Amino acid sequence: MISVVIPLLNEEQLVERLLVELWESLGKNGVEFEVVCVDDGSTDSTLRKLLEFRQEHNQLKILSLSRNFGLQAALTAGVDFATGEFVVIMDGDFQDPPDLVPVLYEKIKATGADIVSAVREARNEKFSKRVYINIFHRIFDRLTGGQQVAQTGNFCIINKKAHQAIKQFSERNRYLPGIRNFIGFKHEFILYDRPDRLEGEAKMSRRKLFELAADAIYSFSKWPIKACLYLGMLGVLIFFGAIIYTIASKILGLAPIGWSSMFLAISFFGSVQLTFLGLIGEYVYRIFKEVQNRPLYFVQKVYE
Repeated sequence: MISVVIPLLNEEQLVERLLVELWESLGKNGVEFEVVCVDDGSTDSTLRKLLEFRQEHNQLKILSLSRNFGLQAALTAGVDFATGEFVVIMDGDFQDPPDLVPVLYEKIKATGADIVSAVREARNEKFSKRVYINIFHRIFDRLTGGQQVAQTGNFCIINKKAHQAIKQFSERNRYLPGIRNFIGFKHEFILYDRPDRLEGEAKMSRRKLFELAADAIYSFSKWPIKACLYLGMLGVLIFFGAIIYTIASKILGLAPIGWSSMFLAISFFGSVQLTFLGLIGEYVYRIFKEVQNRPLYFVQKVYE
């Protein structure tokens, strides 16, 4: 059986069409399937439309979360409740085309892979968003030493082995594409052009995108804390250079008049220290969230 996990937040304009096209695509293969829709605290009629669709389609399982817990938590809930031999993970904004789900399934069956990810060959989204995402993928790929696959998001299919491996992760600050690459196993890919949203507003604002990027980098790279070390070493070298310059200036009678040199030195070291404190604070905050060990989500009701 194939389980398709879809997180939804205020997608009343798209949800019916998404499910209709998904049912048509899955029906062509003649494979048993279930669709696990996670309502992540929607305040519009998304849940009502899901329940109406379920009246005639009993393969639809609905998880209604007690409030909005965020995309990664909603995805985790769907993965936890999926029961299929293969699990497809896709976004609910129609930017992951439903007709590619059978393509993912055929690919994982034909190659014997454990994971098949959909790589975005082209993106038909706003220019500013494409720029942000391309910059993130370039930085993330370099900081992780090439262990992450560029231009991949949540859209993928995993088998039972990979599914069980992902369910073992208990971290609070999570980035599912990073976890998917971290577990290893045999990984294959398909290429597709990612369309823009058909209707409605994007739920991932710039702030949320930057927060997700920060979680990904802090969780899978040691370079932020390494940067503190390298900047500190650079500061020490500059400090010794300043000492040599000051002594030479005194001896040669070229010592500058005024406070400009002192002001620049204080500003430099002060900004470096504040940068260090900020980076360390990010790690301390994430450690604090992990130590709290709060549940990632609460399910208000399951419709199955």
